[in-house]
Amino acid sequence: MFARLFVEVQPIWEILAPRFCWDNVKHMNRSSRLGLILGASILGQVIRVWGIDPLPQLELEVAFPRLTFDRPVTACSPPSGDQRLYLVEQKGRILILPQDRELDTVDVFLDITDRKPYVENEEGLLGLCFHPQYRSNGKFYVYYTQHQPRRSVLSQFQHLATDANRVDPVTERVLLEVPQPYGNHNSGTIAFGPDGHLYIGLGDGGSANDPHDNGQNLRSLLGKILRVDVNRRPATQNYGIPLDNPFVGAGSGIRPEIWAFGFRNPWCLSFDPKNGSLWMADVGQNKWEEINLVVRGGNYGWNTYEGFHLFKEPASKAVNTIFPVMEYPHSPQFNDQAVFPHSPGLSITGGHVYRGARLSDFDGVYFYGDFAMGTLWGLRFQHGKITHLGTVAEMPLDAKPRRSISGFGRDADGEIYILSFDGRVYSLEPETKG
Repeated sequence: MFARLFVEVQPIWEILAPRFCWDNVKHMNRSSRLGLILGASILGQVIRVWGIDPLPQLELEVAFPRLTFDRPVTACSPPSGDQRLYLVEQKGRILILPQDRELDTVDVFLDITDRKPYVENEEGLLGLCFHPQYRSNGKFYVYYTQHQPRRSVLSQFQHLATDANRVDPVTERVLLEVPQPYGNHNSGTIAFGPDGHLYIGLGDGGSANDPHDNGQNLRSLLGKILRVDVNRRPATQNYGIPLDNPFVGAGSGIRPEIWAFGFRNPWCLSFDPKNGSLWMADVGQNKWEEINLVVRGGNYGWNTYEGFHLFKEPASKAVNTIFPVMEYPHSPQFNDQAVFPHSPGLSITGGHVYRGARLSDFDGVYFYGDFAMGTLWGLRFQHGKITHLGTVAEMPLDAKPRRSISGFGRDADGEIYILSFDGRVYSLEPETKG
């Protein structure tokens, strides 16, 4: 029904959906922008028809008004009672943000900009997480890209014994290097699960359409979520393989590090602190962005499927594809094919399930956004279905500089922050009335 309301709206995007693609929005004409806004409004009104309740509105407030950052991509706090946020800049720095938000200075925790990890648009320092025993061992992990040859690097560092706010780069221990055929689809989110193992998101290697079919190839680490044991160091490699990984002992060159497969460009993955479920947003190709709940051994379809939709013939009947929890389209013209009502976007940015105390109406809501549009959405998934869904905040399309959601952060109290390439970190605040 609602899809017919868009019949006169000019198609917005007939282009590919690379990871950081803000220029696509910049070149939209006025009618396309109005159509997109109208579509979001109408979808919000019809969502109850689907038996899904809307969510309250939130406002985004600049969390550190005297600070700006250079391409922030992720932020987190150590699991040690440290209330500070550690923020990653794509060009190679990790910063410790001040607890007093009115300050205009930061501590530089780690700086690898001299290694030039950021060359192409989707490369750089992309991932950070702290060891579960960080307070006692000082270990943390980063994911970044390098060249000659082009590769992704997963490394362990330790802070200085004499200064927990500083890291000497010579403490680096490289755990894993993965050759990359192209400069895009590096993914790079890393996170410790409740089982104490490290999970690593890897894109399909880049270019477009997965030309090497890495997503479905279990002999390649690309297009996968990996799971490794950083506390064991066998003689033959720098990490251990958990014995309950799904492909341990499969033979024939199948990689035992693989936890799940069939991904295009995971951005990003995170665990629900309450129930341990693994959420992952996967950036789409031509038409669909998607959100997945990742389980052991799961095949999530790429490049046979994009979202719920067949992408490449033929689809093997022997493959048990796990379809997304949610998808959204690149253009209102695709709404007649959509499984759920959802306003359009172009490049999904995955976030976190909210388990903080400040926003009680959002307990259990998974927040996610769109890099190109700057839209912030939320959904609540209970008992195998979506019960709440909606746009909770929007950033103006004409804001200068553009407010693009590049990543999310979560602090020690479970509060969530929005990172943007306008150089700001935003906190989530209840909507003010009047």
